[in-house]
Amino acid sequence: MAARKGGLGKGLDALIPGDFSYSEATAADSMVSTENIIPNPRQPRDSMNPDDLQDLANSIREHGIIQPLIVTHEPMSDTYVLIAGERRLQAARLVGLDKVPVVIRTATDQQRLELALIENVQRADLSPLETAEAYRKLADEFNLSHEEIAIRVGKGRVAVTNTMRLLKLPDQAKKALIEGKISEGHGRALLGLPTMQAQLNALQTILNQDLTVRQTEELIRKLGGQKPPAIPAKEVDPSVKEIEERLCEKLGTRVTLKHGQKGGTVTIHYYSEEELSGLLSRLIPG
Repeated sequence: MAARKGGLGKGLDALIPGDFSYSEATAADSMVSTENIIPNPRQPRDSMNPDDLQDLANSIREHGIIQPLIVTHEPMSDTYVLIAGERRLQAARLVGLDKVPVVIRTATDQQRLELALIENVQRADLSPLETAEAYRKLADEFNLSHEEIAIRVGKGRVAVTNTMRLLKLPDQAKKALIEGKISEGHGRALLGLPTMQAQLNALQTILNQDLTVRQTEELIRKLGGQKPPAIPAKEVDPSVKEIEERLCEKLGTRVTLKHGQKGGTVTIHYYSEEELSGLLSRLIPG
């Protein structure tokens, strides 16, 4: 099992079975026809910036594809499902490449969503609402807590929760956010108002007067709203944290410990059948 690395790369290392590190250049398993690669149904990105795509196409025309795409192979066919590398694939097609380098891996539906999300977060390719929707899918479809999502994408739990709150904005505010007329900070401030109509009225003021985020927060206070309170990070007992770290080091995977007055639980996380087998061999030798 590959050694875990800091930052978002560790999420991909944990999610893709085998000795693979996304954070380093990886040799391709093979060259695959672009016609045989189909989109990831779990792709969180809804759109691409045409100018950015053209820039990437120009780079690929000059230097080729440096980082292979990650795909899964559909059984009994020549079809591959794209997990990571949507922009590279589209740019390659724009250039006219017949084949692209790929790394072939096995992944569940949950892993496909997580991998696509992590790659886009790494490359800052998703809009705030696209990120929020991807987080929601992880929470609703795979029953992940905000803390578990945060660990997978390398963000803080508070950041994940605050981003997901953007889904509560009225449609007009979401549209303004998508079009870049307001920022994520504006959106969070609007949520401090109690009704949709109040939020829409404030949105119109923001757009008409080109208010900054700080000015928007002041406006919300004057309108009787409140700045959305920061969600305090849950304090972890240093001794519990130390035990978790020792267990993580010993088992080579994430371990969480919940300790109470009358006992507690130890949760050992694994992300593939191969990793589970390795854990069982350590815990139950022979």
